[in-house]
Amino acid sequence: KVKPQLEEKEGKTFDVFTAVEFKTQVVAGTNYFIKVHVGNDEFMHLRVFRSLPHENKPLSLHSYKSSKTKHDELTYF
Repeated sequence: KVKPQLEEKEGKTFDVFTAVEFKTQVVAGTNYFIKVHVGNDEFMHLRVFRSLPHENKPLSLHSYKSSKTKHDELTYF
């Protein structure tokens, strides 16, 4: 659900978009920190926010870090 949001921010499309790891952080909703393989040896770290159920809002891409590798540690940001 966040792939189109990232593609719009980056101004390009990703043929490969596979989540390989994630962590969560409970706030007033949930932050998901997701390591995504986007092709070749390139990875991106995404911060995706899911609001509380009663707010009925879609998942939103809050921020991301590009130029990551498979071995870069997924951290909170």
